[in-house]
Amino acid sequence: MKIKLLSLLVIAFSLTLSFTACKKDNSNSGTTTNESEISAQSDDQAQVSEEVDALSDDADAAVSADASTSGKILSICDATAVAEVTNDVKKITITYNGTNCHGNRTRTGVVVISMPKNSYWKDAGAVITISVQNLKITRLRDSKSITINGTKTITNVSGGLLKDLASRDEIVHDINSEGITVTFDNNTQRSWKLAIERTFTYDNGIVVTEEGTHTDGAVVGIAVWGSNRFGNAFSWTIAAPLVVRQDCDFRLVSGAAIHTGAFGVATSTFGLDATGVSTTCPGAGYYYFKTVFVGVGGKTFTVILPY
Repeated sequence: MKIKLLSLLVIAFSLTLSFTACKKDNSNSGTTTNESEISAQSDDQAQVSEEVDALSDDADAAVSADASTSGKILSICDATAVAEVTNDVKKITITYNGTNCHGNRTRTGVVVISMPKNSYWKDAGAVITISVQNLKITRLRDSKSITINGTKTITNVSGGLLKDLASRDEIVHDINSEGITVTFDNNTQRSWKLAIERTFTYDNGIVVTEEGTHTDGAVVGIAVWGSNRFGNAFSWTIAAPLVVRQDCDFRLVSGAAIHTGAFGVATSTFGLDATGVSTTCPGAGYYYFKTVFVGVGGKTFTVILPY
């Protein structure tokens, strides 16, 4: 059974910044933001995070299923995968062929997943290295493309395979990158770093919890940092663990995140009701998030919106 890795960062980041992109001025605070840059940053982060998570998903499926690592051969709808052992390294090379099998985007390029020959992904402490080589992703609804290069690692801290999650206490993965290079469709090129711990548990279904693990001075819990397409530095900090639950239809049910950028700081809290109070699973109804934006001049505005 393949468990799809959920991009909690995609959900949380998009919700944090989406409202500020069209909130040019607030009559109560006089706060003015550059809505074009915020909108672009929100969209870029969502697309990049989604695709980086998709690579983690494919990599986990590959090393969990391929004959050279754990048992069976891998099948990906828009790619071919070749496994081989060279010297002391096991490798799976995934070549994306541009097939529109997902219905929302196409991918071309190569991803090489490697691990030591005598290592197995199910073992505690096993590390896979994911090398991304000119992976171009084109979003079909607007033809927006990004090209990703770079390397990231995933460490199976706890050991175990996601297909066996129901019989385990937890499975913990650490995801790190010292530099994922993103080339945007305006030909700007930026480097983003990642430091994420993702914990899988089982409680009436799958529960996915995500935290940032990077520290910069007094700031802890940083998950993503770098510069945006405009050259302005940003950081994305998980202030309280982001949690998605299967028994709430795989929705983001709690957590808090802080985006710090050139125009100020946006702090969002998730899993609330319409009054801004934490709530249980709403079933078919809405969750709400509360975001407090503090501009460079110190003025603030607050909003509570559904998601």
